[in-house]
Amino acid sequence: MTILEEIEGVVGKKGLIIGDDVFNRKAGIWIDDGIKADAIIRPKDTKELSKVLSICNKFDQKVIPHGGLTGLAEGAITQKGQIAISSERMTSIEEVDEIGRTITVQAGVPLEKVQEEAEKYNLMLPVDLGARGSCTIGGNISTNAGGNMVIKYGMMRDSVLGLEAVLADGQIITSMNKMLKNNSGYDLKQLFIGTEGTLGFVTRAVLRLREKPTSINTVLLALDSFDEVIECLKYMDKGLGGNLSAYEVMWRNFYEVVTSSNSNHNPPLPLNYSYYVIVETLGADQDKDTALFEELLEVALDGGIIKDAVIPQSETERSKLWSIRDDVEQHYKDGPVKMFDVSMPISFMEKYVQEVNANFSAHWNEYKCVVFGHVGDGNLHIIGGVGSNEGEATELMEACIYEPLKSIKGAVSAEHGIGLEKKNYLEISRSETEISLMRNLKKALDPKNILNPGKIFD
Repeated sequence: MTILEEIEGVVGKKGLIIGDDVFNRKAGIWIDDGIKADAIIRPKDTKELSKVLSICNKFDQKVIPHGGLTGLAEGAITQKGQIAISSERMTSIEEVDEIGRTITVQAGVPLEKVQEEAEKYNLMLPVDLGARGSCTIGGNISTNAGGNMVIKYGMMRDSVLGLEAVLADGQIITSMNKMLKNNSGYDLKQLFIGTEGTLGFVTRAVLRLREKPTSINTVLLALDSFDEVIECLKYMDKGLGGNLSAYEVMWRNFYEVVTSSNSNHNPPLPLNYSYYVIVETLGADQDKDTALFEELLEVALDGGIIKDAVIPQSETERSKLWSIRDDVEQHYKDGPVKMFDVSMPISFMEKYVQEVNANFSAHWNEYKCVVFGHVGDGNLHIIGGVGSNEGEATELMEACIYEPLKSIKGAVSAEHGIGLEKKNYLEISRSETEISLMRNLKKALDPKNILNPGKIFD
């Protein structure tokens, strides 16, 4: 009996995709190629996946976990001879504990579905991404996803109380903790958060929910210098008393492109400032919070910390402001570009961006280096374009962006993961000893190296 015949005996015909039907599926939202795996396995629950991985381990079969395929670090790329294991049939929302403020879900549930379920109980899952409709909880956990509210609520890791995962040999690790405090030995769930499916396949999770805020205030600010960006962040964070939930900064070149005449966005503020910042707060008393918010802005304007401001007067206007920040696709219209995701201490950001631009200009007369990001939590995104995304051009562009991180102890990945894309640069952010320990963990949990092989490190 072949491996696929054994697997079909576990998952049935509905759980197995082979032949042209595999390649006809796109390998990712940003990837035009089809999936190159020999098959896609679709178990419906943890027990089925356990049996599937036990079979794969017996045959030394390499497997690649697939969630919503929205990742940006090539962490779900497959090759011929490999098998993809998709969580697309693991879509049950098992329980909402309104008193304990938790939700228990299978790994294939889209993030947006969890958000919508939580809202029914006036609760919220404070992880939010642009790909919310497609990305899955298992993928969010495996990459330790970030998003727009990290400054207040933390990364995905901070919303995971417990989880269930299947190891390479089929063993099921069930650690479905529902408590905020549990110091009973090793916190084993951390082995599977942010490790990109290389140590185990997440199948279920207990997520921490928060009380849904009843007030929201948003503003788009214009500033002239990065010193003002930092000063404004400290000023607003202190003045808002812990209610600051987003501090998103767009460098002028980002704002100009997205609000240009050939886009769908009219510029709410003139194009003659250096930085544009979306500040958002979440609270519990709309009238009181709005009064404080507007008072802080008035003082900041009078004091010259900020130069101009636009406050949306409706949810429609608020959504339009955020759509400017989220419309990354505008930058893909003028030739090949590549998105980068880095982090560093905020105090080094201005110098870092200057050095990256100097690196680009030393190699290319014409280039694109567009910067934006979650500055409040130290995360920058860079859109680089040099006329080609192939071979030497890409490697040189990556070096221009990653090498300056060494001296400031920055990270080559803030929230997208390492995957295949960044593994050659992992040593910039991790010591030799750290990488050695990572390899030892991988060998201990996956001695045959069947789980997402070649991702993060060789």
